[in-house]
Amino acid sequence: MITSLFLFGPRLALFVWWLINPFRFSSAFDTWLIPVVFGVFAPFTMIAYLIVWSPQTGISGLDWLWLGIGIFLDVSSYTGGGLGRRRRFRVC
Repeated sequence: MITSLFLFGPRLALFVWWLINPFRFSSAFDTWLIPVVFGVFAPFTMIAYLIVWSPQTGISGLDWLWLGIGIFLDVSSYTGGGLGRRRRFRVC
């Protein structure tokens, strides 16, 4: 149950952020499809992208580091549950 709340947390944060500042989303993405896909499958990466993205320069320099951290968090949120489940149900 805690894992499902953790996975729901960044999606809820994105939704609230979109309600507060929809202009940032519409200026960062050209279509509605990309934010929906990112929000469902890679919410930490989308949060990192929206934090570091600027209308003048886009993504540059150390901004890529923050995107890498977002990708790492997304991948670890999907794979971390399987590792814990495997340790809990080990036979022998």
